[in-house]
Amino acid sequence: MNPSTAGPVAVLGAGGAIGSHVVDALVAQGRAVRAVTRTPRPERAGVESVVADLRDPVALRAAVAGAPVVVHAAQPAYTRWAQEFPALTSAIADATTGARLVLADNLYAYGPVHGPLTEELPEAATGVKGRVRSRMAQDLLRRDQDVVIARVSDYYGPRGLASTAGSTLFEPAIAGATVRLIGSADQPHTWHHLPDVGRALVLLADAPQASGRVWHLPAAEPLTQRQLVAAVAAAAGVPARISVLPGPLHAALALVHPMLRELRETRYQFAAPFVVDSSRFTREIATFAPTPHEEAVAATVAWFRAQEHATA
Repeated sequence: MNPSTAGPVAVLGAGGAIGSHVVDALVAQGRAVRAVTRTPRPERAGVESVVADLRDPVALRAAVAGAPVVVHAAQPAYTRWAQEFPALTSAIADATTGARLVLADNLYAYGPVHGPLTEELPEAATGVKGRVRSRMAQDLLRRDQDVVIARVSDYYGPRGLASTAGSTLFEPAIAGATVRLIGSADQPHTWHHLPDVGRALVLLADAPQASGRVWHLPAAEPLTQRQLVAAVAAAAGVPARISVLPGPLHAALALVHPMLRELRETRYQFAAPFVVDSSRFTREIATFAPTPHEEAVAATVAWFRAQEHATA
């Protein structure tokens, strides 16, 4: 497979956190890219920009036409996954028959785990969003087409706003304000840096042996939430301040706070070790050196501060 000569790589959800970094990685390699977004984006050299509502079958087919590889990094609002995500993913698969489809996935499908997360774990999610993720991945893998599932943990980096380690962590930490955490502040957790996700996902998209399988993307060493906040505060030159939302209070607030209600399902990921094993990727796809957290955090702090200046 050589997408750079066979046609453009179509990136669905190219305006989002993961999709935009996949576009960055492809552009850095001089590849032909079709960036598909819901709303217009600034023109970019070497990128074909397409505005499309992926819920429209005609617009969706036009967006992926002629692309030998389609990266599915689009998603509905977090609170609408159960209602909208499976149908969206099924429609994208239907439209990409004959092309390689790469799904940018997360780790919800496994549910609570004991020990490192490997690709061989059973998909035993009990929560709604975890079951949605599992169902989508398994439905894709059962299709008679070239499908690759790329899974990442919570991520941070430029343009990574909506993640657990997005604006709700970086913005208060940079300001020296209190960062409010759920679960435990002191359990090891894998955090992916978005530019690394983009580079690794492109490697998977190019690897013939990746087809029909689930892959965990590489990340730097695990950090506790306390360590991550401390790293952000150090890069910003401010004191680190945290508070942890106790479980009973989380349950009570979830009754009136929609996002806290949604986050109750994944609280387990921060209440116990949540560490990703990506050794199969480095063994079978490519050697990969993730960006060290100190460097990645500094770059992310600089990006958030640039946004503050841009909107001031």
